[in-house]
Amino acid sequence: MTQPSPAMVKSEGVHKSFGPVEVLKGIDLEVRTGEVFCLIGPSGSGKSTFLRCINHLEKINAGRLYVDGELVGYRQKGDKLYELKDSEVALKRRDIGMVFQRFNLFPHMTAVENVMEAPVQVKGVGRTQARERARELLDRVGLADKAATYPSQLSGGQQQRVAIARALAMDPKLMLFDEPTSALDPELVGDVLDVMRDLAESGMTMVVVTHEMGFAREVGDSLVFMDGGVVVEAGDPREVLTNPQHERTQAFLSKVL
Repeated sequence: MTQPSPAMVKSEGVHKSFGPVEVLKGIDLEVRTGEVFCLIGPSGSGKSTFLRCINHLEKINAGRLYVDGELVGYRQKGDKLYELKDSEVALKRRDIGMVFQRFNLFPHMTAVENVMEAPVQVKGVGRTQARERARELLDRVGLADKAATYPSQLSGGQQQRVAIARALAMDPKLMLFDEPTSALDPELVGDVLDVMRDLAESGMTMVVVTHEMGFAREVGDSLVFMDGGVVVEAGDPREVLTNPQHERTQAFLSKVL
């Protein structure tokens, strides 16, 4: 029997509040290495907040969150948790690529400069080597001919593909996608999803918050439906989307499918 791959992300009783509002109410889930893990649910259900907790852009209030076996944002001594310094958090964050809804590209830099910036500044990679790698990654996302183009001259879908290349330039072991196609015109969505499919096929571990049910069904290995800050239903995407067991999942899917 093949051993199940180890967990890349493990969440144990994760809680998160913004002031009096509890956004995450005890999230337990596990993302296996090499898996495409899709999070779906209505707006305000806590999906994006949970994603941001994985790389400590948001600090959790209770519970434990691990990436590749290491606590996120804290170290444990005895029974106590001690928050890591910002510099230590930044060091760990280098291993996690994140692609946002909005592309957040540097407007004054060309596509190739956007992609090579972090390896040069954060990892100290030489500019020639970084530029070469950036060109390879732009080629991978189908934008080899746009290396010298500025973000303002690119479509939303092209900008998002540059953003994916930029995240990949740090050679992450985990990629987080926060509704990467929701700000795009419908005809541009396919190109971005194709790049994500290619990434999935290459074995990249991915956690994807998405409204693209077709992508979740075709590419996802696991799917979680969240609502009201809790995991309502989880399982194989095809199973959950075709035959949801929980009435809240049924009600949600009846509106989006």
